Amino acid sequence: MSNRPAASAAACIKSIKRRFRQLLHSKTSSTSCSSLPDKIQEKKLLVLDLDETLVRHSESFAESYALSCTIEGSTYYFNFRPYVHKFLERVSQLFDVVIFTANRRIYADPVIDFLDPQGKLIGKRYYHDSGKTINGCFVKDLTILGVDLAKVILVDNDPNNFRLQKNNGIPIVSWYFDPQDKELDTLLPFLETLAAADDVRPNIAERFPRS
Repeated sequence: MSNRPAASAAACIKSIKRRFRQLLHSKTSSTSCSSLPDKIQEKKLLVLDLDETLVRHSESFAESYALSCTIEGSTYYFNFRPYVHKFLERVSQLFDVVIFTANRRIYADPVIDFLDPQGKLIGKRYYHDSGKTINGCFVKDLTILGVDLAKVILVDNDPNNFRLQKNNGIPIVSWYFDPQDKELDTLLPFLETLAAADDVRPNIAERFPRS
């Protein structure tokens, strides 16, 4: 009697088993990929003021300064708040970072370029013309950013600037060239907690209660 039918059947079974292993491997690989977190948290938006928050300028000559710029015939001498570079490096890992200044572009851009010469730390820039004037006071209306306000933080030395969205604003002491200042470094741990919050506003309201 010939063994060919039995051999053919064995070959068929072997082929089926091989195909089954391929399908099983494919399913396992797919399952491995889908085991990644269902949702990768989108970075929140950190809005930073410029003058007296990150930098301070003088129109009179200073023996020690980090940057000088001549703007419309006037020379400005700039110094930068202690820890500003460490601060920007860290917050750029946690947030999308933008600058919102009450100054004009012609003044602000050279300073921002100095802080971030490679353009890797700071994203968009908003200037005086992006703000509003309410009862004679300049105000930064965060709704122009087009981002859910639960995900927006403004660090500013002037509380008037976040009067429209008080619970999005973190006040910081104005910097007047004090070389021992540690405000930016001290603020980092709180910002790290906000980076993980679903809504930053309750945390800010609790930390900085306002009437």
